[in-house]
Amino acid sequence: MPRPPTILTPNPPKKPKPRDPVASGERDAAVNRLAGHNYFLLDKFEAGLALRGTEVKSIREGKANLRDAYGLVKDGEAFLLNLHIGPYSHGSYTNHDAVRTRKLLLHGEEIRKLLGKVQQKGLTLIPTRLYFRKGRVKCELAVAKGKQTWDKRETEKRREDDRSARAAIAASKRRNT
Repeated sequence: MPRPPTILTPNPPKKPKPRDPVASGERDAAVNRLAGHNYFLLDKFEAGLALRGTEVKSIREGKANLRDAYGLVKDGEAFLLNLHIGPYSHGSYTNHDAVRTRKLLLHGEEIRKLLGKVQQKGLTLIPTRLYFRKGRVKCELAVAKGKQTWDKRETEKRREDDRSARAAIAASKRRNT
């Protein structure tokens, strides 16, 4: 007796798993908020970082801290010092050092520009954020000049004045409608 034909039902399509917003580049991996408070940010550059595998995975987990980091140009190469990247949770003996000197990947012309700017008195390189672009970790560097205490107070006062002006405009719009 012949077998009855088997009816194949198509499997329902699987929903794509949502990608991590840090890894996809939708959100920054780390931001140095104090940089804007403590420094005048004059010029910004984008640089790649020479990292180890466990460092990239730790950055994806959000374990990077830019607070004490700064850049240095030496012998025609650029480096990032004091960038803290915590150990990878699933790492083993191959885990990286949390604070080590990391090389910045820049073109020669960009390094010469940075060297010219940093050699001016009072200017330094400060990393402002870490993010992913096309699967690679990028660092936004700013040429910065340190703020004095009175500069910080002046900036805060200006910000407060702008906030109160916006609130007054919004309040007058609400009254008129």
